[in-house]
Amino acid sequence: MSERSTRVAGVAFVVASAAAFGAMAIFARFAYRDGVDTTTLLALRFAIAAAFLVIACLATGVAWPRGRDLATLVGLGAIGYAGQAASFFTALTLAPAGLVALLLYLNPAIVALLAAWRGHETLTRRTLLALAIALTGTALTIGPALTGSAQDVQPAGIAFGVLAALIYAVYIVVSTGVASRVDPLAMSTVVIASAAVLFVTLALVRGPALPASATGWTAAFAIALVSTVAAITWFFAGLRRVGPTQASTLSTAEPAVTVALAALVLDERIALVQIAGGALILAAVVLLARARTT
Repeated sequence: MSERSTRVAGVAFVVASAAAFGAMAIFARFAYRDGVDTTTLLALRFAIAAAFLVIACLATGVAWPRGRDLATLVGLGAIGYAGQAASFFTALTLAPAGLVALLLYLNPAIVALLAAWRGHETLTRRTLLALAIALTGTALTIGPALTGSAQDVQPAGIAFGVLAALIYAVYIVVSTGVASRVDPLAMSTVVIASAAVLFVTLALVRGPALPASATGWTAAFAIALVSTVAAITWFFAGLRRVGPTQASTLSTAEPAVTVALAALVLDERIALVQIAGGALILAAVVLLARARTT
């Protein structure tokens, strides 16, 4: 496969991942309406996804990581993914969702700096321009949710939101080295299974609040299979092709997908400024897709 084809495939994988992650907020809305709490939902998400992935790995004969790579992936799941999720959901209880989402998408800028510092990538003008366009588009997409909500913001909420972005950025950069050596399916399996052990334990200790009907269970399975299995596997597949900075920049398509799906599925109104934000994110995706490998 040519460098051009590899890059285009990488962009497609990361954008598909962002779309799958973006749908998670919609699925979660239905699960919460059915009586599920956050800890139980995360436990169901990772446990179902882990079971599916283990079966898939055994059926396809994927080679399992060993040694240092295995230890790194376990840490990424049990510490990185769990820490990011805990910080993000704690921030949601202390600040408006729009602000928390915007803080999370500070991570592309953090990733770019970390990747350059660690020598993974050289920052080009095209990449920096795409990063600036994507972050601007993200701010416009989420911006309407922040109107009139300043009085609801607690300093701790901002702190946890920034912490979630920092953890996610480190997660992406650390994943880069492993992604070049380990199959994306195997990576996803180890990371998700490690997170599952933690969240299932927490849910059992606290007492699970399981879905009350088929609607809630369907939403939980959708989160596990679409917004976890597919989303994480596609992200790792794209990461190994385009690198951490471009992968994190492309992932800013996620909030635009969430806003669009909320309008289609939940009849939420889309503001003109959000459409403009989505257009800027799409422009950043196209810019990166057309970039040459550095």
